Amino acid sequence: MPSADGESWTIAVLIEEEGRGGSRLIDRNVHVDTIVKASGPRNHFAFVAGDSYLFIAGGIGVTPLIAMCRAAEAAGAEWRLAYLGRTRPRMAYVGALEQEFGDRVTVYAGDEGARFDVEAAIEALPGETHVYCCGPDRLMNAVEVAMSSPERLPFVHLEHFHPREAVQSENFEFTVYAATSDIEFVVPADESILMAADFEGVVVPGDCLEGTCGSCATRVLMGQIEHRDSILSPQERVDSDTMMICVSRAKPGCTRLELDL
Repeated sequence: MPSADGESWTIAVLIEEEGRGGSRLIDRNVHVDTIVKASGPRNHFAFVAGDSYLFIAGGIGVTPLIAMCRAAEAAGAEWRLAYLGRTRPRMAYVGALEQEFGDRVTVYAGDEGARFDVEAAIEALPGETHVYCCGPDRLMNAVEVAMSSPERLPFVHLEHFHPREAVQSENFEFTVYAATSDIEFVVPADESILMAADFEGVVVPGDCLEGTCGSCATRVLMGQIEHRDSILSPQERVDSDTMMICVSRAKPGCTRLELDL
């Protein structure tokens, strides 16, 4: 997250001993004065201007929300942060947040018996309150369900750590017309659009290949999409103007997509 003066970033990493190794690699190799090469960050969890906000953080998911709290405070907006965790000692920045923002921050530590009622909290919000949530899937799924009404849907913002588990249909073959390249090709059931496009010489950046980084985001010109990514907001899924072609596919019954490739 950026510092208050915008001159530095603070990087928070939760060491996962049973993870895939990235957090342990950073823990071993990145220290004070370590030079790290980095490009400008991709932002799929942007702070949107508004009059009121509810930030909901689960564990280390508080990290991207701290800068948003500061932005909301600077803008003079109404806001509060609900910070959920198992125990206070394992909740990063909890003391600093309480000191900086006072009673705008409410801590819900499980070992203290505190419980955050997602449905009740959202039901009590003014209609156009932006709700930002980052944390475990169970928490974000509860927020997404509570914000699923048409009037709330445009105001929910979620950031997933890893590919979301979702019920999806069986893969089937369909056709893609790459409008910019003027090429039509078949996407077999066992290939992604990204892979099939590459075989046809249509090169699209792809990094994570699991719908979490957004590098393969592609504009949809025509067709119905089954979204399988972990980036697009519920409203963006409804609009279907963009898709992540590393994982998302044509919706069952749609045999042809037209994409800006």
